[in-house]
Amino acid sequence: MDPEAARKAKESLDLVFHMSNILETGLDRHTLSVLIALCEHGLNPEALAAVVKELRREPHASSSSLPASPAL
Repeated sequence: MDPEAARKAKESLDLVFHMSNILETGLDRHTLSVLIALCEHGLNPEALAAVVKELRREPHASSSSLPASPAL
């Protein structure tokens, strides 16, 4: 990526991150970057938003609730 394109991409991500903070989404820069890339590849933004909401509703799995890995 040329320096000008990299600068514009960083500025765009900074702006999206700032908007995300104003809206109190709780999304970090990396997550926003991944979501933007998915949208740029044609995924439906509303579907992605629904997935993010659903993932936030699910309780986080603790290490004790994970299935044991098979012995090698």
